[in-house]
Amino acid sequence: MGIRDIPLTTIDGEHTSLADYADRTVMVVNVASRCGNTPQYAKLEQLQREYADRGFTVLGFPCNQFMGQEPGSNEQIKEFCSTTYGVTFPLMDKVHVNGRGAHPLYAELTRTVADDGKAGKVEWNFEKFVIAPDDTVTRFRPKTQPDDPAVLSAIEAALALV
Repeated sequence: MGIRDIPLTTIDGEHTSLADYADRTVMVVNVASRCGNTPQYAKLEQLQREYADRGFTVLGFPCNQFMGQEPGSNEQIKEFCSTTYGVTFPLMDKVHVNGRGAHPLYAELTRTVADDGKAGKVEWNFEKFVIAPDDTVTRFRPKTQPDDPAVLSAIEAALALV
């Protein structure tokens, strides 16, 4: 099974997979509502709006594994993202990104070497994975802002494949 075939569940309980985004560049991000990095939602939404027409989608994966910073229900998370940051990009069901209970997508993505030269577990909320249509993955650690030149370069390179 390829990375695009891994089953996902949306925040509304619908079944999907990255195959539904096969012709798009996707940025997978583990998100949280009560984190110092939470303001990154605004920049993620900006990327969504700026690049959507060119074949780009942000996918947010709420995660409560880091100091309980995403304790809400799916409804609460969806409401927070919409009202606080105007999020229009798809949100998925809450997942684990590390450990034995890690979602299979994250088990696969964490094999990718990040911008700090290391692979392995997700360090914190808002770790970013840019997945090109050819399934090439570029990984950025949480402190790397969504509008960092390296992230924009990875998005542009992936969009060139669309």
